[in-house]
Amino acid sequence: MQWRSKKKGLEVTYKKTEEFNIPEELTQVLKEDKEFKKAFEALTPGRQRGYYLHFAAPKQSATRLARIERCKLQIYKGKGHNER
Repeated sequence: MQWRSKKKGLEVTYKKTEEFNIPEELTQVLKEDKEFKKAFEALTPGRQRGYYLHFAAPKQSATRLARIERCKLQIYKGKGHNER
């Protein structure tokens, strides 16, 4: 997707959901839990990107896993990371 400003001649290219780095921990959890994988894939691409960014931010693997576990219920409900 691209955004273009006609006045200034600026152009911004956005990444597609498939181009985001998926944390290894999330890949492993999706592989092990088929229901969770189904729920995650049912999310809109924008919600998936939000979770990718949230899960990939911590430096430690344990923190990434903890974030995934904390967000499971929200994902099952079909909600994005910042939704209540």
